[in-house]
Amino acid sequence: MTTPPRLSRATLASTVGTALEWYDFSLYGTASALVFAHVFFPSGSELAATLASLGTFAVGFLARPIGGVVIGLLGDRVGRRQMLFVTLLLMAASSTAIGLLPTYGSVGMWAPVMLVVLRILQGIGAGGEYAGAMLLSAEHAVDEHRGLNASIPSVGNAFGALLATGIFFLAAAVFPEDQFLVWGWRIPFLLSAVLAIAAFIIRLRVSESPEFRASDGPRLSGGEQLAEVVRRGGRKIPLAMLMSIAPNVLSYLPSVYALTYLANQVGAPESVGLLGLIIANALKFVTVPTAGWLSDRFGGRIIMIIGSLAGAVLFFPFFLLLDTGTPVLVWAAFVMIFTLCCDMTLASQATMLSTLFDVDVRYGSVTFSREITGAVVGGGIPFAAAALTGVLDGQPWLVAILCAVLCVICALGTRALPELKRGRPAAVTSTVRQ
Repeated sequence: MTTPPRLSRATLASTVGTALEWYDFSLYGTASALVFAHVFFPSGSELAATLASLGTFAVGFLARPIGGVVIGLLGDRVGRRQMLFVTLLLMAASSTAIGLLPTYGSVGMWAPVMLVVLRILQGIGAGGEYAGAMLLSAEHAVDEHRGLNASIPSVGNAFGALLATGIFFLAAAVFPEDQFLVWGWRIPFLLSAVLAIAAFIIRLRVSESPEFRASDGPRLSGGEQLAEVVRRGGRKIPLAMLMSIAPNVLSYLPSVYALTYLANQVGAPESVGLLGLIIANALKFVTVPTAGWLSDRFGGRIIMIIGSLAGAVLFFPFFLLLDTGTPVLVWAAFVMIFTLCCDMTLASQATMLSTLFDVDVRYGSVTFSREITGAVVGGGIPFAAAALTGVLDGQPWLVAILCAVLCVICALGTRALPELKRGRPAAVTSTVRQ
C-alpha cells in the first residue's frame, strides 16, 4: 500500500537553510544584470560593460567545481551536515563584503578585482551547498518518497531567489536611480549578515544523514577519495554531466540574461522582468514538489526528458513573448521556461543523482558531475547569449537555437543513464570506516 507523500524534518530544515543561503547567490545574478555594469565596469560601450558584468557572474560558476569537489569529498568523509555550515559561512561573508565594496569611480580597477575575488568565494560555497542539502534530504527520506524529499531544496532555492529579487525590486523602487546606483543596491547584500544568523540556528537542528552514519567505507585521503569517485562512477559521471545541462540552461538564461535582454533590447522597464521572476519563483512552491512526486511515481528519467525537450521547443516562443514587452506576456514566458520546464528538470535531477552513486562516494560524485556542467553551462550561458545577441544586432534566434541544442543533448544523456526503481539508493560498500 502506498503511503501519503511526506517530508522529513531534515528536509524542511535543510531547505530553509538552503533558501537563506541561495539568497546570496541569486542576488548577485540580479545585480550583475542590472547594476554592476554601471558601478564596477563603466565603459563607453553598453555591450562591453554588460559582458564584463556577466563575466564576473560566470567566474562564480567557474569556482563552483573547485568548491564542489573539495566540499563533496570532505562531505563523504566527515558528513553532509558539517560541510553545510562551511558553505553557509563562505556565502554569507562574501555577500556581505560585496555590499561594502568601493566602486570603480573610487578605487579604479581594484573595485572589479575585489568583486571577482568575492564572487569566487561565493562560487566555492555554492559548489557544495545544493548537493549537500539535496543529499541530506534524500538520505533522511523513505525510498518511496525519496524523489519528493530530494527535490524540495529546489523550493529553498526558489524562496531564496524570490526573497533576493523582491528585496532588490523594493530597493530599486524606493530609491531614485542615482541614489540606488550609489548605495541603495548595497542594502540587499548587507542583509546577508542577518540572514546568516538565522540560517546557522536552523541548521543546528538538522541531524546527520542516517545513510551516511550507516555507511562503512574507509577514510581515504583527498586524492584517493577522488580516484575512488572516478573509478566507481565510471560512465555514470559523464552522463550525469550531460543530464545537468538543461537545469542550468532553463535556470540561468531566464533568471539572468532575460533581465538584460528585456532592459537593453526590448526597452521594457526593469520592474517587468523582476516581477516575472517573482511570479515564476512563487509558483515553484507548487511545481517543484509536484515534479518530485511525479519523479517518484514515474521515474526521474522520463520527467527529465520531458522537461528538457519541452524547453528545447519553447525557447522560441519564449523570446517572441519577451519581444512584445507586454508585462502579462513576459510573465507568461518566465513561467513557461523558468517554472514549468525548469522544475521538471531540477526535481528529476535531484531524484536521479540521490540514487545513482554509492553513499560513501555520493557527495563527491554528485558535486563532481553537477558543478562542472554548472560552471560551463550555467555560468557561460548569460555571457554567450549576450554575445550572440550582439552578433545578430539584438535578435535572439541564435540564443534560442543554442539553448534548444543544449536541452536536446541533455535529454540524450539522460536517456543513456541507468535508473534505480522507486528511489532505491545505490549499495553501500562493505569495508570498515576507520
